[in-house]
Amino acid sequence: MKIYLLLCLLAAGETGAAAPLTRDAAAGALKRSATFFREQVARHGGYVNYCSTDLKHRYGEGLATPDQIWVQPPGTPSVGLSYLRAYRATGDRYYLEAARETASALIHGQLKSGGWTAWIDFDPAGTRVADYLRGGGRGRNYSSLDDGQTQTATRFLAELDQALEFKDEEVHRAVEIALDSLLAAQFPNGAFPQVWSQPVEKQPVTAAKFPHYDWRSEGRIKNYWDMYTLNDDLAVDVAHLLIRAAQIYGSPRYEQALRRLGDFLLLAQLPDPQPAWAQQYNYEMLPIWARKFEPPAISGHESQGVIRTLIDISDFTGEKKYLEPIPEALAFLKRAVLPDGRLPRFIELETSRPLYMRRNGNVYTLTYDDSDLPKHYAFKISHRLDELEQEFRRAEAGTGPDLQGRKLSSLEKAARRSIEELDDRGRWLSPNPGKLQEFGELVIRSEVFSDHVEALCEFLEATR
Repeated sequence: MKIYLLLCLLAAGETGAAAPLTRDAAAGALKRSATFFREQVARHGGYVNYCSTDLKHRYGEGLATPDQIWVQPPGTPSVGLSYLRAYRATGDRYYLEAARETASALIHGQLKSGGWTAWIDFDPAGTRVADYLRGGGRGRNYSSLDDGQTQTATRFLAELDQALEFKDEEVHRAVEIALDSLLAAQFPNGAFPQVWSQPVEKQPVTAAKFPHYDWRSEGRIKNYWDMYTLNDDLAVDVAHLLIRAAQIYGSPRYEQALRRLGDFLLLAQLPDPQPAWAQQYNYEMLPIWARKFEPPAISGHESQGVIRTLIDISDFTGEKKYLEPIPEALAFLKRAVLPDGRLPRFIELETSRPLYMRRNGNVYTLTYDDSDLPKHYAFKISHRLDELEQEFRRAEAGTGPDLQGRKLSSLEKAARRSIEELDDRGRWLSPNPGKLQEFGELVIRSEVFSDHVEALCEFLEATR
């Protein structure tokens, strides 16, 4: 081994090339970063979106106290999944223990309705406390599928349950409760609401159609969160959770729920001339308003997410019927691409004109003019239609997804970058995304931590 390393160093000296990255270097960087994150950044075993470099200030979607942690990705469950990835890549039980600590934080905040909301507050009198299943809380009891909250928390706990060989009763029971409550929140047509506090009520099963009234003047304030939701990739995240639950536990009920979700997506495709999908629907399967800047419309973002989900469901079940809506949808969305190469988030029903919003204070008005768009929401998005078409062709041909991953040279380059950017305290620092003065110019972000852990683990797994 020493002779090999000497030859590598000599070759590097002659050619000017960097010496090959060693597994020890990658594993050492991984351990230093995880140790800092676990021992310095965690609060009650949980995490927020980002914190200041002196660890005095913490942020989710809003400032956090030391007793508050963030569930929504890239918060607590995302960091937990990173620890599990590190455990699988190295076999070092330090990471498994870190993941178990993270699970304890999530289990504390599991709601009586079975899932999670965006925040967990360990202070019973705190500003973000909710009605926790195991006590120590009060107030709201709405499990949320918004932005991957319950989906990611449940998937992390299921992955941990498997890593612990299903022997940890507290973890196993928390997963059972979460999955049972999720299935109870699925409507007969296969859809899910954005939130629930109890099992959903039965509704008629029917196909999507255009509104038979003037949707522009419709009252916009309603309990849209109780209705059929695709907003913010809800279907993508739920499908991934159901697939992993089926793989981990082997119960047919998770594949059955996945198939029902796929059946709903088939029903939710609007008819010609707009064979794509809206963000949310009412029980009549009409596109509806959600927030005051989210009108009934074809959604460029959510439609792409639905296409991705249908491909994943077809891959897992072997059912080609889930691919049938995709060619028309792709063709429609390609026609909707803007001259600058982006896709409108909203495409007007029936006319297919790009639809935007103008903001004056808290008042939003519909417009076709894109010259003065609000900055808080992406009314134009990049698209991945060519990639989705390639994936559709692969699935249609019956070829499985490519699991080979990137070339070793690419993995080594990414891992080397992660090592170079790690400071002497085990931190990856990033520009402050929130521009909050008290945080300073640089912050410690959970998402950046997870991305670098992924890069190092991919290298370690590829060089076993």
